[in-house]
Amino acid sequence: MAVEDIVLESEEITLGQFLKFASIIDSGGMTKWFLSEHDIKVNGEPENRRGKKLHAGDRIDIKDIGSYRLVRD
Repeated sequence: MAVEDIVLESEEITLGQFLKFASIIDSGGMTKWFLSEHDIKVNGEPENRRGKKLHAGDRIDIKDIGSYRLVRD
């Protein structure tokens, strides 16, 4: 599976913000449900906190959806 690069416009972004920014969910209101229904790993570790801080270099893998790497512009 190919890894899609997502360009960050700031130093950090929360997991909830990432899901909306990467167009994985349509609205922030879907975040809690999405995290409870999907297997998400950040840098290989299971993660379900929408407030988890993500930085450039982090990799997010969402089972059956895709893999993403955060990069700075």
